[in-house]
Amino acid sequence: MFQILSIKGTVNFLRHAVPISILSLILVIGSLTSLATKGINWGLDFTGGTVVELEFSSTANLQALRAELTSVETEGVVVQNFGSSRDVITRLPVKEGVKSETQVQHVMEAATKLDPQVIQKRVEMVGPQIGKELAEQGGLAVLVALICILIYVSFRFEWRLALGSVAALAHDVIITLGVFSVLQLDFDLTVLAGVLTVVGYSLNDTIVVFDRIRENFLKMRKGSPEEIVNTSITQTMSRTIITTGTTLVVVIALFLKGGTMIHGFATALLMGIFVGTFSSIYVASFLAVKLGINREHMLPVEIEKEGADQDQLMP
Repeated sequence: MFQILSIKGTVNFLRHAVPISILSLILVIGSLTSLATKGINWGLDFTGGTVVELEFSSTANLQALRAELTSVETEGVVVQNFGSSRDVITRLPVKEGVKSETQVQHVMEAATKLDPQVIQKRVEMVGPQIGKELAEQGGLAVLVALICILIYVSFRFEWRLALGSVAALAHDVIITLGVFSVLQLDFDLTVLAGVLTVVGYSLNDTIVVFDRIRENFLKMRKGSPEEIVNTSITQTMSRTIITTGTTLVVVIALFLKGGTMIHGFATALLMGIFVGTFSSIYVASFLAVKLGINREHMLPVEIEKEGADQDQLMP
């Protein structure tokens, strides 16, 4: 009964797997090309610079403050609200031949013109060397996360499923980074946190599908691997839609109303959710099918008990 109902109510997702996989391959190659040619627009967290936090006596006019900071010393400054509408944070890139103290002085002069009661709450200086180390450590964090996930999935699933899940994770990370490279969006520590969150989200989605695939390979005695995979994806689709939909509501709200401080984080999550959802089907599952996954691979290994051969010889 389970088998008949599963196959009859199945949506043939893998019917479109080849063209979508080709599209994914084009996106990955395009992302890698952009990363190699244009690179990433590193934020001040990675390139170094000076951060000045200000507190205005009333709502700060960010546009007016940006208009005041047009000198050579403050070129490229990023002005954002930080917490409330009265709190402002300015990020100034490193300028050759310009001291950080001079940049801070220009910021305070511009802010004082708008509000004589403005208060300088914090000044932080990040050197280029520290920024470079942060970039290296951030890339290493993503790489270590992927390796640890590969080890974990390899122990939990058959190696064909494990390879498919890791390929899907790499696919999601590369395309997300490619979007930031093509659009030259600022890549700071919040975006890095978003990329790592995408890795976890995509892995969770893939694990749910793979658990059902393994379960159905053991339950459904008939049916090709493609039919079993399609049945498994269909059975988990309601969960995927609910999870993705509720997550998107929050992420879209952050993207539209969260402010510039977390705009990059929300952008990374938004891209990762869309890419991660279809990669669980058209990268991870489809690759496992192409690698020849079948029911025999899902069967537990039988361990021969000691003395079993003598028991068979006994009358």
